[in-house]
Amino acid sequence: MEPRILVIEHEADAHLGYFAEWLGLPCDIVRPYLGDPVPPAPEGAGLIVLGGEPSADEDDRYPWLRPTRALLRRAVEAEVPTLGICLGAQLLTLACGGEVRPGSHGLETGLLPVRRLPAADADPLMRGVPATALAVQWHKDAMTRLPEGAVPLATGDVYPAQAYRLGSCAWAVQFHPEATYDIYESWMAGGAHKVTAAGLDPQRVLAQVKQVTDTWRPLAAAFADAVRAAAASR
Repeated sequence: MEPRILVIEHEADAHLGYFAEWLGLPCDIVRPYLGDPVPPAPEGAGLIVLGGEPSADEDDRYPWLRPTRALLRRAVEAEVPTLGICLGAQLLTLACGGEVRPGSHGLETGLLPVRRLPAADADPLMRGVPATALAVQWHKDAMTRLPEGAVPLATGDVYPAQAYRLGSCAWAVQFHPEATYDIYESWMAGGAHKVTAAGLDPQRVLAQVKQVTDTWRPLAAAFADAVRAAAASR
């Protein structure tokens, strides 16, 4: 039987996207915004926490964030392969003692370059992607201090903390490797005014995002391999 990945989805417009195909493993999707309870501990051999509109500490408005941070912390402690994407990365950062604050440069969005750092050359997830790769971005908060022991793996022009590894098998990526054009277009439908306020042309940004390819497929495949390896070792 193939190992399964637990996925925490924060909103309908921020789903697995490309990862639904690229992972090649069955996923159990928990949707707390629809009333699904967040499991107290990892269920399955892997954990992915997706992105979404909330800030990582908005517990009053989004009551599932606190148990999601607890879940992430337990996953790291149990060495369950874990991937936090955008909001998921920020939740992982807070859960493990780092800091997340409103970004000093405001909204980062569009298709922007992400550059690998030297440690990425030996990293199971990041070594398979180009030294500089275009990634979809949409976030207003930033990881301003990483958890103790975190290994920075990638940086960017606007916000330097774009990816890191914590422990042997937990990763955080600030960008959206899973995002399809349709996903981004749905974000733009409700947030074009934010893009304009950031001094960008929404139509130009959409045209750039249309260039999204399968650049990040190796990252998804490598995460799936980490899940399989962890399941085989248990």
